[in-house]
Amino acid sequence: MKIQVPNSKFKIRIGWLYPELMSTYGDRGNILYFRKRCDQRNIGTELLSIDSSFSSGQFKDLDFIFGGGSQDTEQELVMRNLMGNKAESLKSKVERGTPALFVCGSPQLMGRFYEPGVGKRIDGLGIFDIESIHPGPLVPRCIGNTVGEVYWENLSAVRIERVIIGFENHGGRTILGKNVKPFAKVVKGFGNNGNDKTEGMVYKNAVGCYYHGPFLPKNPAVADFFIQRIIEVKYGEHIKLDKLDDTYENKARETLLRRFNIL
Repeated sequence: MKIQVPNSKFKIRIGWLYPELMSTYGDRGNILYFRKRCDQRNIGTELLSIDSSFSSGQFKDLDFIFGGGSQDTEQELVMRNLMGNKAESLKSKVERGTPALFVCGSPQLMGRFYEPGVGKRIDGLGIFDIESIHPGPLVPRCIGNTVGEVYWENLSAVRIERVIIGFENHGGRTILGKNVKPFAKVVKGFGNNGNDKTEGMVYKNAVGCYYHGPFLPKNPAVADFFIQRIIEVKYGEHIKLDKLDDTYENKARETLLRRFNIL
């Protein structure tokens, strides 16, 4: 899969982790929305599938990496294919500061390991210093609408928007290690584990979170953060993005926040 937009001054090459296996919950919406916001600013995009046909050498060309969610079986298939040179190339990109966003179940694959409720432990890539354990099929899942306050300082960024909103549905409980920082503080919902009020994780320019499906359309400020950071990393330019008309996004956010009694 390779889709291009007409050339412009800036161009972003997006690597999408196993879209056929890891798009269970409508995570495709994040890619569509991200590319739309780039297109509206005349920023070119190129989309590449990181799948079984993708070589380890191709990682060097990527400017942004995205991973979505999947079931435990698909996660294990992805990990088997990623192990080896591909895994090392992906880790190297993150270590060098390439921006990345992993939503839903994909952060578990980027951690040290994920232990499902039934079955064997799945070793992760170790990009994030996290451990995820499912306490078992009889333990209630962490599910429902969720609101968080972004720790913009952990992203080395000025505050763009105070809160993020989304939906979570996960059985695993994730504990952060010393080498990662939380992405957000839980205002409503469960977050990483339902206890410490943390949501997601940040390591260099890589972000992971449990927010399902179309996370970026609900949080345009996060999409813009990534666009700006990608351009900074790739081109060494600190730019101010053109403001877009987010009337519908803002109305949707206000409606949800009022429903949650946040506003």
